[in-house]
Amino acid sequence: MQTIPQLKPAAVPWYREPWPWLLMSGPAAVIVAGVYTTMLAFQSSDGLVADDYYKQGLAINRTLGREERARALGLGAVARLDADGRIELDLQGAQHPPQLMLRLTHPTRAGMDQRVGLAHQGAGRYSGRLDARALEGRWNVFLETVEWRLAGSWQDPARGPLTLAAVR
Repeated sequence: MQTIPQLKPAAVPWYREPWPWLLMSGPAAVIVAGVYTTMLAFQSSDGLVADDYYKQGLAINRTLGREERARALGLGAVARLDADGRIELDLQGAQHPPQLMLRLTHPTRAGMDQRVGLAHQGAGRYSGRLDARALEGRWNVFLETVEWRLAGSWQDPARGPLTLAAVR
């Protein structure tokens, strides 16, 4: 009786096998994701922590006093923004100072914050100019003088007016 020789398959190099590649793909994906996350961390600043947080904490009582003063004066305002970035503001109340300061702060990106002086045009109307290209999303708005301050939130300024009233 004759024996049939067993044929061994030819040895295949490791890089032609699917298993090593499958096992290496997980750690490779983690390395790529880690490099991408590191790049994002260095390219963008979160801007959430203020350098002078202690001083800001001490100044909160002065800020609350200014808001109470606005409430005592019965102040309110309505602001509109046109496509060119011109802002028109109507101030209701007894006081009409020659100039107001309007601050728009982004909740998460301090680099996008804007500050503009509004000049009195007469009859409680004020106007100024903002960079309207960067005004999308939600903004914290502060209308203030040395004596009083109104605060509010403006969702997508280009789409609708903002109404500010002294908080009760």
